[in-house]
Amino acid sequence: MNIPADLKYTKDHEWIRVQGNTATVGITDFAQSELGDIVYIDISSVGKDVNEHEVFGTVEAVKTVSDLYMPVSGKVLEVNSLLDGSPEKVNADPYGDGWMVKIDLKNSGDVNGLLTADQYKELIGK
Repeated sequence: MNIPADLKYTKDHEWIRVQGNTATVGITDFAQSELGDIVYIDISSVGKDVNEHEVFGTVEAVKTVSDLYMPVSGKVLEVNSLLDGSPEKVNADPYGDGWMVKIDLKNSGDVNGLLTADQYKELIGK
């Protein structure tokens, strides 16, 4: 199970990578493995302000549809266009090509309330 130490995590299995005031958000390796084969991603929140814990899209796997929750408040700047035709990139590379959205952080300090890699490992029992 891949859980990069340089990221922050949520109890809902999203990750966030902060670079200045911009952050990249996706779902964890654990989440994609639990979902199984991802067949569709629906994110229509570009240009919208999304508050922490609000739904910013959905991910559809063969057996289920799951909501995607924003780890921190911010404005959605970009959706990963690679996922339009290749949603399976989330399964293959959840922390790289499988990222979901880039956001403009409302308050960069919000990230401090998220889980560290060690805390997330404990959460999922790894």
